Amino acid sequence: MTFTPGVSRRAVLAASAASAAAPLAVSGGAAAAPKTTTYHLTVLGTSDTHGNVYNWDYYKDTEYDDSAHNDVGVAKLASLVNQIRAERDTTTLVLDAGDTIQGTPLATYYAKQEPITTTGAKHPMARAMNVLHYDAVTLGNHEFNYGLPLLNLWIRQLGFPALAANAVDVRTGRPAFTPYVIKRVSLGRHAPTLRVGILGLTNPGTAIWDRVHVEGRLRFEDLVATAAKWVPIMRARGADVVLISAHGGDSGTSSYGPELPVENPSALIAERVPGIDAILFGHAHADVPQRFVTNLATGEQVLLSEPSRWGQRLTRMDFTLTRSRGRWTVTGKKSTTLNSNTVGEDPAVLAAVRAQHTRTVAYVNQVVARSTVELSAAESRYRDTPILDFINRVQTDTVTAALAGTEHAGLPVLSIAAPFSRTAVFPQGDVKIKDVAGLYIYDNTLEAVILTGAEVKAYLEYSAKYFRTLAPGAPVVPADLNDPAVPDYNYDVFSGVDYDIDISRPVGERITLRGVDPAARFVVAVNNYRRSGGGNFPGIVTGQVYNAQQEIRQLLIDWAQARGVIDPADFFVPNWRLVRAGEPVFGA
Repeated sequence: MTFTPGVSRRAVLAASAASAAAPLAVSGGAAAAPKTTTYHLTVLGTSDTHGNVYNWDYYKDTEYDDSAHNDVGVAKLASLVNQIRAERDTTTLVLDAGDTIQGTPLATYYAKQEPITTTGAKHPMARAMNVLHYDAVTLGNHEFNYGLPLLNLWIRQLGFPALAANAVDVRTGRPAFTPYVIKRVSLGRHAPTLRVGILGLTNPGTAIWDRVHVEGRLRFEDLVATAAKWVPIMRARGADVVLISAHGGDSGTSSYGPELPVENPSALIAERVPGIDAILFGHAHADVPQRFVTNLATGEQVLLSEPSRWGQRLTRMDFTLTRSRGRWTVTGKKSTTLNSNTVGEDPAVLAAVRAQHTRTVAYVNQVVARSTVELSAAESRYRDTPILDFINRVQTDTVTAALAGTEHAGLPVLSIAAPFSRTAVFPQGDVKIKDVAGLYIYDNTLEAVILTGAEVKAYLEYSAKYFRTLAPGAPVVPADLNDPAVPDYNYDVFSGVDYDIDISRPVGERITLRGVDPAARFVVAVNNYRRSGGGNFPGIVTGQVYNAQQEIRQLLIDWAQARGVIDPADFFVPNWRLVRAGEPVFGA
């Protein structure tokens, strides 16, 4: 194809499209085959933005930065999107693969402190995403954290559809949310219309992680089976291109047991369901610029990409299409991820959320107590630290008070905590809400169950399996004790019992509980994520003896505020240690 100077490429393409249907004269009077014309479609994808709008770290009260100098936020993503939309030779769609309204103090504030369901205010993530003009968003599991009323209000505030084909209304048996959309897309002036089908799939783990909000109301069906059901329907209803936006990683694994469909099935969907051109996926927080999976039925290559987390990356998928004899064909596809630290923040997005951002910053900087010493979580995954005992003390006190006068009042109360953030610090002196929020970064609520001594040991053995084996005499390098592929929040610790973790011994034989009868019964305070099966820890999925739907982070804030002083002497009781062949790894 020859391009004329001074004439845009899109104009040439449009002229070519207009003439493509007309047969060309050839010598001998025979008609040539219809000419094909090439077009371009770009699909941009975000995922796991988790309440990040500004490039801001609310826990440090400063611009976000990490060791790789990543940036975060929808405002950064919007700048990348606007750059690509300004390109003259492509048409652009923008999708999101879920986990949007939870994850920062900004999101929490408008779900808990000033909930939009009470005030009627527009959620900051609705404000930000409406400025960016998405074409569709898929619901992630964290969309359900604050209950269905808040989720449904947020959906109504969006200027685009929210999709989740596999979330089914238990009462009606029908999809509880919009399953898919078919977008009519113009690829240029005079170009034939392209119909792009977008199917949204949410994560089945929601049935566990947010059971209190969805049980008896929603069920979450298998993502592969759901795609196999809806893709043919979308094709039959005119979709020329089929995209899936899935909140599930590509590993094929699950963090829970076999009672639910696979948590991370995106590659399995590509492999087993014919008729899919590409999958934007999320949930795993991985940067996957481009992956191709061969569909077993058709041999076609399905394009997959995941754009990391928090707005650090934007997926760009580029498709080349041809139109011949009234049919569209995808002739080429590729993808990459773009780093949001290469652009500034979009001023329109910042303006839309500025008042809510400012209000949140003021809130998290309120002083709740004074700490007598600095407390850090940097070593909490391999040492017994006071800052985790602070969590355990608050949980223990709350459950003990709640069970007073009940049949369980005479049982010892144990507590489970985990190191969520290595950077969490209570400074000596003023401790602010942001410091407490930085220690407990999830919106978990507190529950309590009954476990036997044997079940406590089995639970601890499960957590201890994540430590690397360290032979006696081998040098101790703290950074090498933990598998970097295992999240820190899997290194659960108990208060209320004394135990050793012998990391020179085989997995399953590492825990020595001192003075605990295997038949003894304990009340165990635990967060709702673990109690509902998150992480597949043994024995903990059992009936609660306490569940007042109290957020643990707020309990920590209230406890500190009521006392005014955070002093390790009030709560730090060293009760566990790492050992090798019985000898402490870090000395006595």
